[in-house]
Amino acid sequence: MVRLEDPPRSPRSVAPPGERDAAELELAVEGMTCASCAARIERRLERLGGVTARVDLVAERARVRGAGPERSAELVAEIERLGFRVRAIVDGAPETGEPGRPDDADGAAVRSLRRRLVVALLLGVPVAHVAMGLAVDPHLRFPGSTAVLLALAAPVATWCAWPFHRAALAGARHGTASMDTLVSLGVVAAVTGSFVAGPLYLDVALVVVLFLLAGRLFEATARRRAGRTVAGLAALRPRHVTVRRADGEQDVPAGWLAPGEEIVVRPVDRGGLVGADGEVVEGTAAVDTSTLTGEPVPRAVAPGAPVHAGTRVVDGEVVIRVTRAGADTRLARLVDSVERTRSERAAAQRLADRICTMFVPVVLVLAVATAIGWSAVVGPGVAAFSAALCVLVIACPCALGLATPMALLVATDRGARLGIFLLGHRALEAAHAVDVVVLDKTGTVTDGRMAVVDATTSVEVSPLDVARWAGAVEARADHPLATALVALARATTGELPPVEGAVTRAGLGARGRVDGEVVTVGSARLLAAEGVAVPADIAACTAAWERDGHTTVLVGRGDAAVGAFALADGVAPGAADAVAALHALGVRTVLLTGDHEAAARRVADVVGVDEVIAGVTPDEKAAVIDRLRDDGCSVAMVGDGVNDAPALARADLGLAVGSGTDVAIGAADMVLLRDRLDVVPAALGLARATRRTIRRNLSWAFAYNVAALPLAAAGLLNPLVAGVAMAASSAFVVASSLRLASWSPGGRAVASSRS
Repeated sequence: MVRLEDPPRSPRSVAPPGERDAAELELAVEGMTCASCAARIERRLERLGGVTARVDLVAERARVRGAGPERSAELVAEIERLGFRVRAIVDGAPETGEPGRPDDADGAAVRSLRRRLVVALLLGVPVAHVAMGLAVDPHLRFPGSTAVLLALAAPVATWCAWPFHRAALAGARHGTASMDTLVSLGVVAAVTGSFVAGPLYLDVALVVVLFLLAGRLFEATARRRAGRTVAGLAALRPRHVTVRRADGEQDVPAGWLAPGEEIVVRPVDRGGLVGADGEVVEGTAAVDTSTLTGEPVPRAVAPGAPVHAGTRVVDGEVVIRVTRAGADTRLARLVDSVERTRSERAAAQRLADRICTMFVPVVLVLAVATAIGWSAVVGPGVAAFSAALCVLVIACPCALGLATPMALLVATDRGARLGIFLLGHRALEAAHAVDVVVLDKTGTVTDGRMAVVDATTSVEVSPLDVARWAGAVEARADHPLATALVALARATTGELPPVEGAVTRAGLGARGRVDGEVVTVGSARLLAAEGVAVPADIAACTAAWERDGHTTVLVGRGDAAVGAFALADGVAPGAADAVAALHALGVRTVLLTGDHEAAARRVADVVGVDEVIAGVTPDEKAAVIDRLRDDGCSVAMVGDGVNDAPALARADLGLAVGSGTDVAIGAADMVLLRDRLDVVPAALGLARATRRTIRRNLSWAFAYNVAALPLAAAGLLNPLVAGVAMAASSAFVVASSLRLASWSPGGRAVASSRS
């Protein structure tokens, strides 16, 4: 087997599906510590002109819209001037200069913080304990005690606290201030005060450094763990694939794949990872989709079955014809959309970011004003210094900056493990208010595998000819009804005849010229619109089928119908339980379909849907959504096909099942990769739980900062307590967000009421 080398690597330019010609650059940015850092980078980049920047503090990513790879050097240099380390993103991972070795920046940060924390514990705790004892009882002091304690505390106040000092110095060089400025000034002020007045404030400096390092370590560890699933999905595409060509098999870089090529996937090669989206053309296999859908049971695939990048062949061998590769695969688009969601700004987060940006300068002014005010009232001394120091230490807005992005990071990761991809803040903001869920029927509530169960034809024509004509006209459509007719035609007549001027009428059927005659295939509504008459015997037969709950398709040739087919599909597994779970959430359910009333009623009765609206076209589906919204309802639409895209886009919340078309997925706010309908109430539950967590985090962060500053300025807080409280506030937000990592569809989060 021939093995080819990798092509040159370059920064990945990404854009939403359908907009990949728009230039966008993604960069990894290290060294950000608060929302002020992120805002500073955004302002600096946008001053360059022609670009818009969004910086994600938690994921440490910057997305620059309007800048392609040719501007990467300029953008990197601009960010590095602010004191941050920057690298381009290649294949979803920060570039390291060594092919195939993604940099583990989070791991390095965790290890560095852990080392500093250990030193701070070993030196800081004993020294702080002794310093507090000497401050309480001056008789315990001995000659040179202050110098000895300062010498022992120096490694903690310098090396252990260096991340804060370094960031503060970098900001000072550019005339900016951040949370690190407050921490660094607080530590320096406490050590300086202890040098001048004895070890009075040394414990404050040491404890602040200790608790802040512990908080940073907690955040870094949580971020690394919380982002692991989505990051792991991005790495599921193998670097090399086996391509089948005329001269045999070749091992080539996955980045070289193009649509139309055929790849061979075996369990023994690269763990059976599928390297692209495509369709099985040869062989059978069991495919593990658990990394995408969370479903543990492998799925059997055979020729004609679709497969996607990120899945794994665990048994058998298949040849796959590539339809999409690289950044165009469904997995790559979903991961990219999730990362965009993290870097978006919800309304509350935009307010929090603005507050954080202004907060640090305000706190510096307040600290100076506090010192002056206390000095004017009681004279310069311990009280004035302590109050000013307390203001510096307690006011850091870390919790405010972390409140939304940390919760969103954990939620998107948890959702990915459940097969739920949130594609924007709109999903979070809309899900809590949804009171009507509209369900498409075919392929959503039913399993979508339609089969012909009966047929009738005119005496003048052969049933095989009718099947052949219908299959030929519907060959280019992807609707389940068309698929069933094409399968019947190929099974009974073999090769399909050519079609001239084929036209598809969305939601109605199709028409084209076959064997010299115009053939119309579809609903009675389509045939009436095309002027095709339906004989009485065929009309009576279809009416009987419809009364039995079957779906009917008429076939017209010329100006008269020559046959009809009855089709049926089964209710999807778990659909009834899913509808019951939606009712438990307090929402009303509506079955919306282009099928006739009887077939829709039969399905609705089985699964327990409240209301049925049948016989509607795609445009009419969107109109139904508008009517429900005009009635004051907040509407979620669930669908999987091209016909559902207008309704998905029009709904307050659009949910596309992952087996559906790219058009449907592109119009949705959430993508649900499981084929079972029970993922719908799970998606609503996760979105509601995430929104509640964000609101709780923001409420705590705002309340903490509003209450803490007046208490500190009034001298009602000890600086030591202030340091612990500040670190604890950030830990609370992180811990609150991490609760989403263990959220489950069967938990209280789903059953709770909207808030």
